[in-house]
Amino acid sequence: KTVRVDTENPVKAWEKHNAYLEEKIKFMNDNNFKSVHLKSANGTDLNIELPEGHIWAGGSEGDVNGIAFNANMPTEEVFTLPKKTGVNGVVYSSKPLSYGGNLIDNFSITFKDGKVVDFTAETGYDVLKQMLDSDEGAKYLGEVAFVPYDSPISNSKLIFFNTLFDENAACHLAFGRAYESCIKDADKYSEEELEKIGVNNSVIHVDFMIGTKDLEITGVNKNGETIQIFTDGNWVN
Repeated sequence: KTVRVDTENPVKAWEKHNAYLEEKIKFMNDNNFKSVHLKSANGTDLNIELPEGHIWAGGSEGDVNGIAFNANMPTEEVFTLPKKTGVNGVVYSSKPLSYGGNLIDNFSITFKDGKVVDFTAETGYDVLKQMLDSDEGAKYLGEVAFVPYDSPISNSKLIFFNTLFDENAACHLAFGRAYESCIKDADKYSEEELEKIGVNNSVIHVDFMIGTKDLEITGVNKNGETIQIFTDGNWVN
């Protein structure tokens, strides 16, 4: 069910799903948001600035011969990178994080100017601390991904304890390294120039789930307008 093989025509189902993701990617890129704000009843209240020239991505992509394929199945996310020093507020986990064979659960992270300045965890506090101490970049974010609460994997209510699966059941963030491909013409920049733009670098890239059924997401677009992106955990359009 999570990869739509239970449908009458799985190929058509994936074509439709990829078209849906492309529509969301276009919406995000057309608005060219300067920042996004995430808020939910569990205490999450987080503002994320986005770097100049950022690109939202997801769904299918072309290989070297231009043949479309999905690198991950299931895939429900539309993602980009945050500005390294532009994350402020607090965020609460919505699903357990399996890291190195250990479980981190019911945790919160507080950011100031992009950096983790405080954190709590009911389970796996020491593991979380160790992960955040991997290097300096581990205390900053490298990804922000929007995933609707209403999706086959989320509706299954299963926790797979495998991040490649579980990240597609909820909006998520990632500690550590950012994907340079989420910056336009990234190959033209040196590592130092990418750092100035706000691209985080680290030895780790660890996704953790924050999406809830009441998550509200708004964005401030290139014209300074506040646009509703998510309401009640799902895309508004």
